[in-house]
Amino acid sequence: MEGDRQDPKPRQDVSARTIAHYEANAASFWLGTKDHEVTQNYAAMFGAIATPPPWRILDFGCGPGRDLVRFRALGHEAVGLEGSPAFCAMARQVSGCEVLEQDFLALALTPDRFDGVFANASLFHVPGRELPRVLREIRCSLKSGGVLFASNPRGHDEEGWRGERYGSYWSLESWSATVTAAGFEALGHYYRPEGKPREEQPWLASVWRRSGA
Repeated sequence: MEGDRQDPKPRQDVSARTIAHYEANAASFWLGTKDHEVTQNYAAMFGAIATPPPWRILDFGCGPGRDLVRFRALGHEAVGLEGSPAFCAMARQVSGCEVLEQDFLALALTPDRFDGVFANASLFHVPGRELPRVLREIRCSLKSGGVLFASNPRGHDEEGWRGERYGSYWSLESWSATVTAAGFEALGHYYRPEGKPREEQPWLASVWRRSGA
């Protein structure tokens, strides 16, 4: 991706700077996102899981815990994962769920644990050169036939720093090729927010099933 060629950054710098941004803005981030409407995304993931509920769900990049609260209220076993210690503490407090404090670029996930991975506005922080490995690690954490939901701000395959946050902004074609190569089968995609012209839909949401054994 373009930003990767222009500004190669050590993994530690990408993670440390991005996490530090969220640490410094944890309270305002919670206030700004706690009421976001993402039921369309919940439904997309739930509708793709083939086994009967309740499910074990990993909220990958759970932030302060909004979606963990929802998953637990629906009767699922929800586990969060976050790189920001402040977000981890907030998520545990509001949800009562297990929250793993892990850098996205240094994951330590249990294999075959989850029925679904909900990655809402999180995987775009992974640099393009690291994404195939991170996706393979997520795939291994899913049970056979498990489902990955991902929603990210879309772009034209550029990446780099925007302020103190690193981001990768994929086209549908490049994103799909990368996720497929990591061992997933595409189940569908859509753009958000619902009901807007395409130019007013900055988010690309996609649903994937773990393929193979």
